[in-house]
This record gives sequence, structure tokens and C-alpha cells, in this order.
Amino acid sequence: MHRTPMYRAPMRRTLMGRTLGAAAMLPVLLLSACSSDGPGPGPIQVFAAASLTETFTEIGERFHQETGVEVAFNFAGSSDLAAQLDQGAPADVFAAADEDTMDQIVDAGLTGSTPVSFASNTLTLVTPPGNPAGVTGLADLTGDDVVTVVCAPQVPCGAATQRLAAVAGVELSPASEESAVTDVLGKVRAGEADAGIVYITDAAVAAEDVEQIDLPESEEVVNHYPIATLESSANPAAQEFVAFVEGEQGREVLREAGFGRP
Repeated sequence: MHRTPMYRAPMRRTLMGRTLGAAAMLPVLLLSACSSDGPGPGPIQVFAAASLTETFTEIGERFHQETGVEVAFNFAGSSDLAAQLDQGAPADVFAAADEDTMDQIVDAGLTGSTPVSFASNTLTLVTPPGNPAGVTGLADLTGDDVVTVVCAPQVPCGAATQRLAAVAGVELSPASEESAVTDVLGKVRAGEADAGIVYITDAAVAAEDVEQIDLPESEEVVNHYPIATLESSANPAAQEFVAFVEGEQGREVLREAGFGRP
């Protein structure tokens, strides 16, 4: 039987040091995954990494079907969400795309439970259909002749991209750095970039809208996703939702989307 690893002890760091400036000041946009009918203690407010948009929306719908409790989501880059929480944004649960970002929330005393890893993810290279720039790997992204988009270093996918480049021994030359992996994917899908580095789960969501180029180096760069309730939460169903994500149904949704084991 597979055991879910407990989250490692955090290292103290400054939360605002990972803030993406004005992006962190954006108002919270809550997207209800469910209707407002049915009994329950009220919607669970979940702050979740942008790369979890499709999977958590489905998990939220399944959770509502089983418990009658609604789930409302705020999807964005993990660093932006951490900054919003640090500034007092109300939420019950936080799910980040890497452990470093969760560490900041732990250090700030904002968690209400011990974070637990529930999934993992790796990076891949995507291009527009037909791969017009003829990109074959990371070595092609070091010059100015290929318009490359990556995540900013402050967000988990950007930090992973930097580690990936170090493993490959290349120095990337991106045209832009985005605050969320979904923005990287959006620019490639729109044909605004020749190549982008995203999670394999995002490439799967885009399907035929992009071409995927496997990166052998990605096996050495794995992001682990932690989840925890928040100290300020008064919703008794918050911990139940965390357990649901870790449970059979949550794992099924995540596995089918391409996420790895925690």
C-alpha cells in the first residue's frame, strides 16, 4: 500500500520575497465549481495553483455530489496566492505547486494543519502545431531566433524551469516570463511564442493545440504539490476536502490528468 509522504519541515524565508509585485495585489476571483443548492456549512474557499484548474474543478464537483458542500476556487500562480493569503485574503485551503511556496505559508503561521504532498508533476516543451521554428530541445531555446516563453523564477514552474536548464547545462533566453503556467501555455496556443515550458499536465489539457517535445532532463526535476487547511478557516468541511483530495477519488482525477504520485 502506498503511503502519502508527510511534508518536510519548512525553512524560514521571507514571504514577500517571492511576490510578483502588482500581480500579487490582484483582487481574489472566486470561481464556483458548483451550484448553490443543497445543504452544507457553506462554500469551502480553496486557493489552488493554476496547474490544478481542471483537476480541482472536477474534484470539487465530486466532493459536492458526495457531501452537499460547495467548493469555490481561486486559481492563480502559487506565489501570487501566497501573497494574497499573507495580505489577509480569506480562504480555507491552500494547494501549492511546490513545497517552497507552502513553506512560506507555514513560516508565516497561516496553516491550520500539517501540509501533505498529494501529487507531483514534471515539465515538458510545447510548440504551436507544426512546430514552425523546428524546436527539438532545450538547446534550441538559448538564442534570440526562437521566441520562448517560460514561467517567472518566483513561481513554482519557473523555479523548476531554472533547475531544468541547470541539469541540461543550457542558459535559456526567454522573450517573456509569466506569473502562471497557464499564461505560458496560452501564449503558445495563440501562436505568440515558438516554444514554452509547461507542466506535462498542461500539455495534456491543450491536446492538439500544441505539439509536445519530451525532455529527458525533466525526470530529474519534479515538483511536489502540498495541500493544507489554513489557520483562519472556520469551515469544518475544510479538512474533509483535503482528505478527499488525498483519497481514492482525488487520486483518480489527478492520475487521469497525468499527475504523478506524491
